[in-house]
Amino acid sequence: MSVRRTIGYLGLTFSLAALTFSVGSWTAQRAIARQLASNDARMAELRDDMARAILQFRQAETAATPSGTNGQRQPEVVPAGGGAQPALVEEIKRQLQSEMGLLPVRLLRERRESFVELNAYDAAGKSSYGTAGYLGNGYFVTVKHAVVALDDADGSHKIAAIKVRVHGRDLAARLVDAGDADVEVHSGDWAVIRVNQKVDLPPLRVNTRFTYDFADPIFRLGNDYSKGIILSTGYVGQRTSNGLVTCLTDGHPGVSGGGVLDQDGDLVGIPIGRMQGDYRFSFILPVRGEMFRKVPGLAVSESTSVARAD
Repeated sequence: MSVRRTIGYLGLTFSLAALTFSVGSWTAQRAIARQLASNDARMAELRDDMARAILQFRQAETAATPSGTNGQRQPEVVPAGGGAQPALVEEIKRQLQSEMGLLPVRLLRERRESFVELNAYDAAGKSSYGTAGYLGNGYFVTVKHAVVALDDADGSHKIAAIKVRVHGRDLAARLVDAGDADVEVHSGDWAVIRVNQKVDLPPLRVNTRFTYDFADPIFRLGNDYSKGIILSTGYVGQRTSNGLVTCLTDGHPGVSGGGVLDQDGDLVGIPIGRMQGDYRFSFILPVRGEMFRKVPGLAVSESTSVARAD
């Protein structure tokens, strides 16, 4: 009897354990299903909100001004593209749904390595930080206002030193070329710098053909708040009358001089500023051939992608 009773207890214990496991598995599956449904609902809501925000951004006559020390007024903006609004909304939603699949993770990692933190020091010892993109042969592209004091009548803010951080090392750089900007958020707000040391970074591929059509997806890489090179995604908004483009992507301090990439991972623009009081909208400077006129090893064409010379 004791053996039978023991076997019975064991069988009962096993049955209870199996039942408990089954109930636990069923409960866990229900919880996972609810969590997935909740995530899907939040993503759908996010896509709807983003689509509406993009359309409002395109249509609204904003009174915002670009961030900059000069207080320049907001440039007149014109639509970057046309098309039926309902169709655009649905297209934006589809793009948002598959956003992270637009650019392979491997390519994102490689492009991230092409950007470095930039630090500049003026004659008074004050420092500022930004981003620079590697072009090859020791050359980097960045924004002019990061390496040149644009409003410096008495010379007190003249940049005394420029450094880029490569693999944890600060390398001294010198100014090679720059645009004609005398204020921030300007079509001439670009610069090329160079380091003399050998740099082991993957060079960027430049494309001057990107059309910046409304709602085109873009990828922004920059030294976000001086916390390292961080990826942000967004969409093209409007063109400005002075040759810039506004984009629906964050413009946090430090990303100026970074890179705007298309879906092929090509450099198509440089973040140069943001809407004052609103970090969601950035000003982008589209790349053009003249920016690379003093960069040897690059063949630049306005009608084709940049081809690296042998």
